[in-house]
Amino acid sequence: MAKTVMMVLCLVVACMVVANAITCGQVASSLAPCIGYLTKGGAVTPACCGAITGLNNAAKSTPDRQTTCGCLKGIVASNSGINLGNANSLPGKCGLNIPYKLSPSTDCSKYV
Repeated sequence: MAKTVMMVLCLVVACMVVANAITCGQVASSLAPCIGYLTKGGAVTPACCGAITGLNNAAKSTPDRQTTCGCLKGIVASNSGINLGNANSLPGKCGLNIPYKLSPSTDCSKYV
C-alpha cells in the first residue's frame, strides 16, 4: 500500500513539473485549424491564426520554443501532404515573426 501511495505521489509531482511544458500533442492540436492552408494553400482562417498565435504565446521559455520547433519539424516530416512553402508562410500571414524556417536541416537547439 505504501509503495502504491508513493508511486501516485511521484506521478502527481512529475505532472506538476511538466504541466507548463509544451507537448507535441499541443502543437499538433494547434495546427488542426490550419490543415487546409498547410495542404492546399488559399486563405488562412481566423481560427488558424488564433490557434498558432496561442501556441506562439504559450512557448515562452527556450525549452518550449525548441520543443515547438522540433514538433513542427516532426509533423511536417511525417505528413507528406503538408506543403513546406505554405508552412513557412503561415506565421507571416498571421502577423507572427518566427526566427526559423521549417526544413529537415533546421537545428531547433539554436533557437531561444
